[in-house]
Amino acid sequence: MTIKEAILKSLEDLKKPSTYLEVYDQIMLKGYYPHFETKDTPQNTVSSQIGDFIRKSDDRVKRIILDNNVFGYYLSKDEHLIDSEVLSGATASNTTIVKKASYEERDLHTLLATYLNFHNISSKTIYHEKSKNSKDKNQKWIHPDMVGVAFLKLKNENSRALQRTVNNNDTFKINSYELKKEINTDYELKEAFFQAVSNSTWANHGFLVAFYINESLEDEIKRLNQSFGIGVIELKANPFESKLHHPARYKKLDFKTIDKLCKINNDFNEFIAHTEKVLTSPPKYADGAEKGLISFCDQPLITDSEIEKYCLDKNIPFEKDEDENMS
Repeated sequence: MTIKEAILKSLEDLKKPSTYLEVYDQIMLKGYYPHFETKDTPQNTVSSQIGDFIRKSDDRVKRIILDNNVFGYYLSKDEHLIDSEVLSGATASNTTIVKKASYEERDLHTLLATYLNFHNISSKTIYHEKSKNSKDKNQKWIHPDMVGVAFLKLKNENSRALQRTVNNNDTFKINSYELKKEINTDYELKEAFFQAVSNSTWANHGFLVAFYINESLEDEIKRLNQSFGIGVIELKANPFESKLHHPARYKKLDFKTIDKLCKINNDFNEFIAHTEKVLTSPPKYADGAEKGLISFCDQPLITDSEIEKYCLDKNIPFEKDEDENMS
């Protein structure tokens, strides 16, 4: 057997969400992969190889978070054998772990800004606590966590001049983002989804972004996406590995709601002001307007080492590449 074949056989034996150490023990117990004797860190090898199924979207293996806040792996074909409460993440211990997680939801904003910057979208955190009447709990359903704007960038001066003379929806898109650390249960999904719907009524696109999404919720996510048009992004510790699971449906800007947000929140008001300058500045001021927007927006991380250091500093779970784990 190869290591991956040994992993699959062990998961078939175990028939429950199991840690990589449990899988390793099963491999050794059954003697599925005797070549481990020649490796210095066989447990790390199993961790890397079993994680590879998830990173490469291999449908044979699924993953959830267990009570002790570690990943549990199981075969997709055995999902019907697993207790529904385990799959939904609804156990009391799981709930406690989510509340006691060591990083803040807002720590994810820099990772999302990095992902969006890679896709040529400038983004800004909206601090709802700075708004007028910020103590009103209902305002969490008004403010997006982050906003982003993407511009159509033309190279020819004549085409750019023509672009400035028309009110064309294709010249820019403004997006709204609702961020969550984890979505484990159907209840959490619906609450987060409808918060994203409420927070994005004004935008061209609305997105729900989460660092972890329980795979068992995929059918319900697909249904909600088709019904309400909210896009779904699974954010990774390495933002360049993040996945757009479902695209957002385009809609026209709601200027009355934009005006309301501008009145109550200065972050949003300044974001709109910078966006307007980029769209309307004469050619000789266009670069300056764009630099002003970029400077105002959240700053992305550039290198892999910056990303890893940021995650370590913020206690965000960071999964190293397979080659690094095996070294």
